[in-house]
Amino acid sequence: MTYSLAVDIGASSGRLMLGYIEDGTLQLQEIHRFENKLIELNGHFCWDIDKLFEEIKAGIKKCHDVGLTPTSIGIDTWAVDFVLLDENNDRITDAVAYRDPRTDGIMEEVFDIIMKERLYLETGIQFQKFNTIYQLYALKKHQPDVLKKAKRFLMIPDYLHFLLTGKVTNEYTNATSTQLVNAFTKKWDKDILEKLDLNPNMFGSMNMPKTVVGPLRKELEEEFGFTMDVILPATHDTGSAVIAVPEMDDTIYISSGTWSLIGVENHFPICVTKALDYNFTNEGGLEHRFRFLKNIMGLWMIQEVRRNYNNSYSFAELVELSLQANDFHSTVNVDDERFLKPDNMIEEIQAYCKDTNQAVPETPGEIAKCVYDSLVNSYVQAIAEIEDIFEKSFSKINVIGGGSQNEQLNQLIANATKKSVFAGPIEATAIGNIVTQLMALNEIKSIEEARALIKQSFEVKQYSAKG
Repeated sequence: MTYSLAVDIGASSGRLMLGYIEDGTLQLQEIHRFENKLIELNGHFCWDIDKLFEEIKAGIKKCHDVGLTPTSIGIDTWAVDFVLLDENNDRITDAVAYRDPRTDGIMEEVFDIIMKERLYLETGIQFQKFNTIYQLYALKKHQPDVLKKAKRFLMIPDYLHFLLTGKVTNEYTNATSTQLVNAFTKKWDKDILEKLDLNPNMFGSMNMPKTVVGPLRKELEEEFGFTMDVILPATHDTGSAVIAVPEMDDTIYISSGTWSLIGVENHFPICVTKALDYNFTNEGGLEHRFRFLKNIMGLWMIQEVRRNYNNSYSFAELVELSLQANDFHSTVNVDDERFLKPDNMIEEIQAYCKDTNQAVPETPGEIAKCVYDSLVNSYVQAIAEIEDIFEKSFSKINVIGGGSQNEQLNQLIANATKKSVFAGPIEATAIGNIVTQLMALNEIKSIEEARALIKQSFEVKQYSAKG
């Protein structure tokens, strides 16, 4: 039996999932789950990357404890964040998080150097103030000595793969999120790097998903009692998640988690003016496909609401309370920067409603309904923009990821769009990670075969418009 181990780390939690094919279906077994959260370090909001690696090691050891030895392992995480290494491959920066305010005002400074339209024409990437390009320019502005010492640039999963193998790699799908990769050559854009005076030698050659990086470092092999190959999945978690959409024909997907990523799969980048105006992104995918999508704030808002209520309500209870607030109709723009990292999400939602002369939500049910209705409004707008760009109507929406378990939100999407909504698979990112490894191991022959396997292996619920 060939076992592949997916390490899937999101903004709020991580998990290690073991996957294997048995009796014609893909089987998943959760090995280890852990919390991930921001910490304050050296004046910035950061990821505790050392703790994340310890959790990965703990999960690997649990595989051995239950008598299941993986053949391979691959890691995916969120996008845009990175670390820098010096000439000895020692880390010289903290893993500063995209929600840190160090990039405030930086995007506009970069536009003074490179025209916004030129950046989009070359990279096809959505403009967000926390993109890697702006993080690096902020570092250049505020800590130029650190940037001068840097010899290698690694995104978060690249660095975790380095800790496992001792080998330095840059994986393509996550690299595209930096806004430093040319959408057409699929390589680092040297012209952009030159204009921003960023050392091009920091950025290594591009490695595609399914690349076998190599075995574990000897000391880790001894620590675990076995070895396995590290195989690159689509290390951008959305890149892995989209692989797990069972059917792409006539389908808009929503990868629903801390962020909502809504879009379609394409075989070429769309870097036209209308896509720029709508602020869509062209992120690289498996086998040179593109994820033409828009980032929407997502369930981060309800996660923060729950935290502000001291976790007194479960997510299911907040859904139930929202149903009881059926007569409340105020909404917010979920992509307003005020919701990126507010001191208190509830108060920020209330302030937005007050500022826009709407009824102010007071109860937990009204707050939750405001969030869900606002998300749906944003989805409806993004879908209209996709259909405008492609000059066609899509009949299906497939919600994947943890957010696909929110039946109320799924029904609201169906009601608002009048389209068939399919929900699942839930563990889409881990599934996409695993099938990519299995393709590299020749257990699965193609992405089409992988999607057929996924379709027959996992439950997908359907929702139709009501009312």
